[in-house]
Amino acid sequence: MTWWMNVLKYFHMRIIAELPHPEFKISILNMNDKFIVKIEQGSLEQTYKIAGIDLLDGVNSVFEILDEAFLKTVSARFTEMRKDWVDTFRRYNY
Repeated sequence: MTWWMNVLKYFHMRIIAELPHPEFKISILNMNDKFIVKIEQGSLEQTYKIAGIDLLDGVNSVFEILDEAFLKTVSARFTEMRKDWVDTFRRYNY
């Protein structure tokens, strides 16, 4: 295997799970010994990176972290993000 194939293998990101949720699209990805939690709502996105070494039970620990209290704050943040974006557009008459 050539060196560049090793590089590509190291940076390969793959979706390992998608969690159903009524408000968001939640994807869990794995890349470079990190779990990446990507939460999308419309055109907005929040991303959280967690080192695999910080978790006791791998992806199952990620599922545990994504509890109702956390997702409530994610929802509130999306509301703030949307307001910020709309306010920015209004400042420039769009």
